[in-house]
Amino acid sequence: MSDIQTSTVSDEGFATTSQVGGFDLQIDALDEEGPNPNATLVATYASCFLPAFRVGGQKTGFDDLGKIQIDADADLDESDDLTEIRFDVYVEADLSDEEFAAIADLAEDICHVHTALRDDLRADVTVVGDAF
Repeated sequence: MSDIQTSTVSDEGFATTSQVGGFDLQIDALDEEGPNPNATLVATYASCFLPAFRVGGQKTGFDDLGKIQIDADADLDESDDLTEIRFDVYVEADLSDEEFAAIADLAEDICHVHTALRDDLRADVTVVGDAF
């Protein structure tokens, strides 16, 4: 039994609807009916990193960081593959650069998406024809 199960469907074209738990997620390679997969990955990474940053703050004795905002930027190569992701993390709390660096280091260890972005994690693909 898997820990996570999703189902992604496209009846035609490049737009997909993924069922994730009780939620529908629209993703479109052409950015017409939803964000593209790369943009979704960057947003998912930031959405994971932000709560991990809060937990990192708690682990270093800063329980109230206040409002946190992550502005993410990413670069693509000529094949539209992600080559670089950058986060600008804005925090309401006023801490030193060293304290923020310690929290960010912990957040990298805590964030599951950060951990998943590695070369050896790839989908094991099986294709079944005449399925519908």
